[in-house]
Amino acid sequence: RAGAKMVNAVANSVVPKISVICGGSFGAGHYAMCGKAYDPRFIFAWPTARYAVMSGDSAAGTLVEIKIKQLEREGKKLTDKDKKELFESVKATYEHQTDPRYAAARLWVDAIIDPAQTRDALIWSLEAAALNPDVREFRTGVLQT
Repeated sequence: RAGAKMVNAVANSVVPKISVICGGSFGAGHYAMCGKAYDPRFIFAWPTARYAVMSGDSAAGTLVEIKIKQLEREGKKLTDKDKKELFESVKATYEHQTDPRYAAARLWVDAIIDPAQTRDALIWSLEAAALNPDVREFRTGVLQT
């Protein structure tokens, strides 16, 4: 329930939202912490950030299991070597795609910032947000307690 309350608060908030991704930002946690779907004014990422639906290890494990089940239905079987190669291949792809440069190139984040420049980026963002004072009407939505 606490997670649902957090999502509700972020979704219905009318203040300017600014996100800074410092480390891993995966799945539902990414959305709950004001990911792209909640329309933040700015999303910044540190060089250490990782940004995806799931981590490389999780994605690789899941996709290998799916492939194994698919082949079993076809009466085939993957060797341990094939499983490991598939796992490493998928993991490498995900590791590349979770890099903040990959996200920035697709405009998923607005900028990659040096951690030491975070304060300046937040000040600049708040100054920019103040130039557009239009605020939508606040609505609480349905909040279960």
